[in-house]
Amino acid sequence: MTKTRVAVDVGGTFTDVCIMDEDTGQIRIEKTPSTPDDPMRAIMTGVSDASVDLSQVTMFSHGTTVATNALITRKLPRTAMVCTEGFRDVVEIRRSNKEDLWDTYKDVAKPYIPRRDRLTVKGRIDAAGKVIEDLDEDEARRVAGILKRRDVKAIAVCFINSYVNGAHERRMKEILQEVLPDVHVSISSQIMPEIFEHERFSTTMVNAAVSPVVVDYVSRLSDKLSDGGYERDLLLLHTGGGVMTPASVKDFAARLAGSGIAAGAIASRFIGNLCGYENSIGFDMGGTSTDVSLAYQGESTVTKDWYIEYGYPIRFPSIEVLTIGAGGGSLAWKDEGGSLRNGPQSAGATPGPACYSNGNKVATNSDANVVLGRLGTSLAGGDITLDPKLAEQAVRDTVAEPFGMELHEAAEAIIDVANANMANAVRLLSITRGYDPRDFALVAFGGAGALHGAAVAKELSIPVVIVPPNPGVTSAMGCLLVDIQHDFSDSFMADAATTKPEDLETAFAKIESEATERLRHEGVAAEDTILQRTVEMMYQGQWRSLAVSAPAKVTSTSALVDGFHNQHEREYNFRREDAPVSIFRVGVKATGVVPKAALPSYKVVRNTPKPIGQRDVWFKSERCTTDVYNRASFAAGAEFSGPAIVEQVDSTVVVPPNTTATVDQYMNILIKVEG
Repeated sequence: MTKTRVAVDVGGTFTDVCIMDEDTGQIRIEKTPSTPDDPMRAIMTGVSDASVDLSQVTMFSHGTTVATNALITRKLPRTAMVCTEGFRDVVEIRRSNKEDLWDTYKDVAKPYIPRRDRLTVKGRIDAAGKVIEDLDEDEARRVAGILKRRDVKAIAVCFINSYVNGAHERRMKEILQEVLPDVHVSISSQIMPEIFEHERFSTTMVNAAVSPVVVDYVSRLSDKLSDGGYERDLLLLHTGGGVMTPASVKDFAARLAGSGIAAGAIASRFIGNLCGYENSIGFDMGGTSTDVSLAYQGESTVTKDWYIEYGYPIRFPSIEVLTIGAGGGSLAWKDEGGSLRNGPQSAGATPGPACYSNGNKVATNSDANVVLGRLGTSLAGGDITLDPKLAEQAVRDTVAEPFGMELHEAAEAIIDVANANMANAVRLLSITRGYDPRDFALVAFGGAGALHGAAVAKELSIPVVIVPPNPGVTSAMGCLLVDIQHDFSDSFMADAATTKPEDLETAFAKIESEATERLRHEGVAAEDTILQRTVEMMYQGQWRSLAVSAPAKVTSTSALVDGFHNQHEREYNFRREDAPVSIFRVGVKATGVVPKAALPSYKVVRNTPKPIGQRDVWFKSERCTTDVYNRASFAAGAEFSGPAIVEQVDSTVVVPPNTTATVDQYMNILIKVEG
């Protein structure tokens, strides 16, 4: 029997299943409509429809939206927080800032744990880690009794200064588990042992709140796969760009918030590197949203400043992905000032765009693309039939008549607004971070990315667009390209000039021991373990730090300081050689290497493909008789010129007029964009 690897990515509209043959590297795909009420139903339907024999699957990797959706919808179990006396309101005071400083009427969302469920106990540790007041264990047991009567399902324990000494938190957890043995307990000294109370408290609160939801989902899915014959661990993609097993999910559930979007960034980086572009921008446009990511010199940019809802940061390291509400189902609308807008409202999977014939009468990007001839009359390999008349009626009623436009002019206006929104998102992640988009390739994927990729690239003067072989399931493929990975860190606040290398080595040894034990617990062999060190530093007086790579053995801090100056100059365009530098934190990325099947490459024959037909497509309000190609008939080396439409089971590629395209040895389409 053929051994296979399976990856599943759950999107807002479709659930994508990617199946790779271990021997040949050949990939086949299956798409099925998502089931928001229980994502597992769509997963198992997709696996069944793809005729996957789970007993022959050697790896099952999954990017999940369960944690993200639970936080967005606030469908969370009752969760409590136990704090040091006097600090119960840290997560409500936050940083006293707002997402929109000038909007007087828009308030920051309420904390995930209401004030009545945030209780306190006496006990105090100072900033140096010294116990100045013992934990009041009688009061701790009283609090545990209260929480038991309230039938809470999860608890976050957040004590002041526990990042430097977590003894009180660990004891509080023991007491809680004596009284509530079945309740999930997260302690901040384990979840995020870092200074800055709000960020530490917030991350621990989120972790506790999603734990019951995520653990239940992972357990049910693991059992379902096991019943079908799958014998190994379910691997779950986390935001840091690696995977974790169900054993780690129990302790670090919040790492799965934003899980699905990381898969696309990983796949985008891989494809860019495969095509010879170390600098690449991922452009993942689906049915509901567009995710933009960036890889520089072959590595994804990573951030710790992210959140699902503004005001409640999740400080686990995460691949930086910017998400905007622009997808195939994004709705066109007229604002109060009389301007045409696009999104973030979406028709979603149900009812979907007007052309889906499910009752929606408002024009979407998909409807505009149908009117312009850029989309044919079917999606998902014919499973979904599109009705051009309904698309035309929606565009006419929503935009053409209200704005006094001709039908095709209105459809193009809808697309232009969407493209402008997406180009701005790329600018935010590139230009505002000090990167020039002209030095990058745009990797366009997702169900709609290849439709819009060339237009967005032209707007930003990006010279080449890469469209992978299966754009609609590229995010799912990303789940096949990852290793088991965990991130560990510990506070280390000191003057870099006076820090001894042996002190740093001692700090690294402590977290490296924890890292190797975690990987060993997950079945990773010593020879498959990779530990990568970082030191976070800042100019004295600053509070934002930059991570600098550290060697396997630190022999001098001057090299680390030089690395920090270089990183600061690249990030902010200046350096201060004469300014003293502080060390803020040490970190270790622990990777357990998972064997990967190589993608197949093909002999380049440089043929010119034959079109399967022609249809009228509108570009810049002009009708063009355009060749339509079936991508399955392409060979490596194929060359063709725009205008052209390339159709595939999971996507459509638009090659505009006056552009050329080639197919490389890995079957990626490379569109050269000029002007």
